[in-house]
Amino acid sequence: MDGHDHMFRQRVAQRYSRSSVDKKRLWYCILFHYILFMVMLAKLAPSILDYFSIFILEIEELEVPEPYLWEWIWLSSFALSYFSLEAVKRNKINSLKCYIYGIVTFGYLPLLYSIIMWFGEVYTFLFSDDYAAILDIVYWKTYPYGLLWYAFIFLALQVHSFAMYFSYNLLISWKTRIIKKSE
Repeated sequence: MDGHDHMFRQRVAQRYSRSSVDKKRLWYCILFHYILFMVMLAKLAPSILDYFSIFILEIEELEVPEPYLWEWIWLSSFALSYFSLEAVKRNKINSLKCYIYGIVTFGYLPLLYSIIMWFGEVYTFLFSDDYAAILDIVYWKTYPYGLLWYAFIFLALQVHSFAMYFSYNLLISWKTRIIKKSE
């Protein structure tokens, strides 16, 4: 072949190649969500072990603070990955919608609540000149607890935002395909 037949070659439609790229990127977002899930699970491990009356000295010595309700709610967002993976595998619009609504409910809302909850302590730590006020905030192993949560929240918001962006792109792409099929 000398390349003169390029005018007659078939090309993949833009929406299909875009869909393929967005599926892969969404899969990576789910992978990062799993990593964040493992971090949160490690943080909640002492409470889970206490619930089952399992005592492990090394874990108890870490003195991890008691979990808040928002942490458990965010942890449940892990289950939503089933909907996204099912949607990606079979191009299911309804599964993708369930994933999007679920991430807003169980991903973004708990994170928003925690931002509001820890804002006072983070603000005090970063901008206060009052040494007594800085000593009054919650610490874990000499680290300000609110600041640690803000680091986690920052990563989780990025993962959820990218996942929402790629999910939305897939949704538009798949809806376009359905419209073109019906015409």
